[in-house]
Amino acid sequence: MSRVIHFEILADNPERAVEFYREALGWDVMTWEGPQGYWLVTTGPEGTPGINGGIMARHFPQPVINTIEVESLDDAVGKVERAGGTKIHGPNEIPGVGTQVYCTDTEGNIFGLHQPLSR
Repeated sequence: MSRVIHFEILADNPERAVEFYREALGWDVMTWEGPQGYWLVTTGPEGTPGINGGIMARHFPQPVINTIEVESLDDAVGKVERAGGTKIHGPNEIPGVGTQVYCTDTEGNIFGLHQPLSR
């Protein structure tokens, strides 16, 4: 079974969104030192229920995207397509993290599939 491991909030003004979530919910947010503008969000202490996520510029129409960890992107995308979904973006290498694709389900909802670097 694959689990949701990360969320992404897409914003027209990511810096404004970062300040909003810091102030409104007390989230810790730091700039990711990767190739594009991305802010890493910590929503609570490690070992407590919940997941962490990110904030980025809006490049899909959906405001929040959940990412699911999989063992094999190829296998997972195949299952998504056989179930009636569609791969819409990727694969994209995330330096030091893994590989990501974005898909839609049968209702047009966008979700990410993430294959981490080998452990």
